[in-house]
Amino acid sequence: MRSLLVLLVLLSAPVLAQSQTASGPPSFLRQLAETRMFNSGRPVAAGISPDEKTVYFLRASPRSNVMTLFAFDVATGQTREVLTPATVLHGAAETLTPEERARRERMRMSNAGFSTYELSEDGTKVRLTLSGRVYVVETATQKVTELPLEPGVLVPSFSRDGKQAAFVRDNDVYRVELATGRVQRVSKGGTAAKSHGLAEFIAQEEMGRFEGYWWSPDSNAIAFTESDTRGVEKRTFVDPMYPERGGETLSYPRAGTPNAVVKLGIAPLNGGATVWVEWDAKTYPYLATVTWPKKGPLTVLVQNRAQTEEVLLAVDEKTGKTRTLLTERDPAWINLDQTFPKWLDDGSGFLWSTERNGAPELELRAPDGSRVRSLVKPDAGYRRLVNYQPREDIVDFLGGPNPTERYLYRVTRGGAPTRVTSGGPALESASTSARAGLFVITSESPTQMRRQRIVRADGTEVGVLPSLAEEPPFTPTTEVRQVGAEKFWTAITRPRDFRPGVKLPVIVEVYGAAVPLVQQSMARNLLSQWMADQGFIVVKLDGRGTSYRGRDWERALKYDFGGVPLDDQVTALRALAAEVPEMDLRRVGITGWSHGGYMSAMAVLKRAEVFKAAVAGAPVVDWRDYDTHCTERFLGTPQEHPEAYEKASLLTYAKQDTPMGKLLLIHGTNDDNVFFLHSLKLSDALFQAGKAHELLPLAGSSHMLSNPAVSERQWQRVMRFFQDNL
Repeated sequence: MRSLLVLLVLLSAPVLAQSQTASGPPSFLRQLAETRMFNSGRPVAAGISPDEKTVYFLRASPRSNVMTLFAFDVATGQTREVLTPATVLHGAAETLTPEERARRERMRMSNAGFSTYELSEDGTKVRLTLSGRVYVVETATQKVTELPLEPGVLVPSFSRDGKQAAFVRDNDVYRVELATGRVQRVSKGGTAAKSHGLAEFIAQEEMGRFEGYWWSPDSNAIAFTESDTRGVEKRTFVDPMYPERGGETLSYPRAGTPNAVVKLGIAPLNGGATVWVEWDAKTYPYLATVTWPKKGPLTVLVQNRAQTEEVLLAVDEKTGKTRTLLTERDPAWINLDQTFPKWLDDGSGFLWSTERNGAPELELRAPDGSRVRSLVKPDAGYRRLVNYQPREDIVDFLGGPNPTERYLYRVTRGGAPTRVTSGGPALESASTSARAGLFVITSESPTQMRRQRIVRADGTEVGVLPSLAEEPPFTPTTEVRQVGAEKFWTAITRPRDFRPGVKLPVIVEVYGAAVPLVQQSMARNLLSQWMADQGFIVVKLDGRGTSYRGRDWERALKYDFGGVPLDDQVTALRALAAEVPEMDLRRVGITGWSHGGYMSAMAVLKRAEVFKAAVAGAPVVDWRDYDTHCTERFLGTPQEHPEAYEKASLLTYAKQDTPMGKLLLIHGTNDDNVFFLHSLKLSDALFQAGKAHELLPLAGSSHMLSNPAVSERQWQRVMRFFQDNL
């Protein structure tokens, strides 16, 4: 549910502090906003060169989102600046096409400058993109070359041999020879309604597939998607603040309506005819994943519309015909993981992730798709693959039994998982080089912000990627505990001047589906601490529907998107209050964004006896107005399950003659994920039902709030609402 993951950004986003005079220091909220939650200045996107001599990374200054490329020398521990946006722009402002802005919104990317980079497979070149122009850095000489391309280039990428680059422009795929600058059109006939080489909206927003083309291993062909959106409903956005700009039309497939028709073609670069891949697209309309490994066939994963069945197919690139490697089924839905299939370098098999045995499991499969054995078993708490060394039979993965923590584990020759690192509690991530001799281990904890260590395979620490970030002025008091018969994971944050025995009102931070909020992280609890310091106890409660507690726990909300999660919020709240007597359950508020906004509004509409006030940010009001892939995964289609949609709609409860808690709706007028119309519909329904509420439109804002001033004022308004009503 990618569209809903934005809550992690917003719930840990810049927070509020006491008012400051115009001549005084900036508020804590403004500080957090301008430092992007004290993350600006910290290295991101670390990439290890094939020879393991260099670690590349992006970093901004402490109060900026403009990224610059740096290189860390493993031998000396020194860091050098590789290229800055100012160097190539010569003082000009960065410009983005509407297509690139939309792509970054789908990726939840608010960085400017070099937002991403690409290292060629041989490590001799780095590709960067800025303002629709492409730059190549020779790593040996540091020579920078701008490719001779017209502006407006989208999603450029190196060929596997590093001698070419492909890109999309004017809805077709092109390639350019780096040595000569010669450009060749690869696909033909692309239009805005039938684009070539670009991932369609659903693929980007919900599947985590941002690519629409793939290089062949020999660099002599490109596979590309054709996305036909002519049958998809159109939505036109006109920002009320800027009517003179006109509208922007988006092909948006609402639940139960037609999706884009997606095909996959293979275009040889010698000028031959495009070969179209054949599969039963009527049964499996979703093209979920495409990979073209060094050794092994072009492989595609396709899903049925209900997402209860998916088929992994091997493609004959000469004829386009396919053969089935494996089929996965789940009566509720199947979670996608774009890491897989991951073919071994020699083509002798591939890795596959499945939940058919009750929890995520990592398998080794033969080239024909048959199961060889389990590499990481379901009881290991597997979450993400870091590396597999087939010769040594070593798996490095991220996970663990506790969903509030995450560590780097290793399984050797089918043995039991062992932790690679020590200490905790913490949230760890890791990446490694192709040879697995060097790791970048990222760690954050309840008392420490994110840092990145460079570690050799034998455990020797080489160094730490240098950070320029400002550090938070306080450490959250957040305590994590399990409560109730269901063993709900909860987080409780008390004021720093907390006095035992004194009753305080409660604020619940909520999301309600897929994404667990209870995390052992300093950054993700800074907002909770500020709110608590205003005289509240702030809690997070992970109920059924959240990840990392097994297949059945996550899928408990099938056909009951609002009821099951809300019931669990109430049950967990009461269980926690039984252990923390200072929680005043007569004064409980709730807040969240996106799906959390939906849950917050549902709470005061449906359970006003528990929740007295709610701030609902960008809520999905009626799931018939949200996209197909996300919504139908949980509720089916409106045609097949109208009762599920009626039960899940906030409009159902707005019209009922029942008591309602206080409600503040907040929504960006330029939101192209959860459209502003959602909050307008709810506001209109409440108005016509005679139910008082408040609506705060954020002029020009999208689903992400990237303007520090807007974020500051928003949270000031949120806290004033809770202070007035609790």
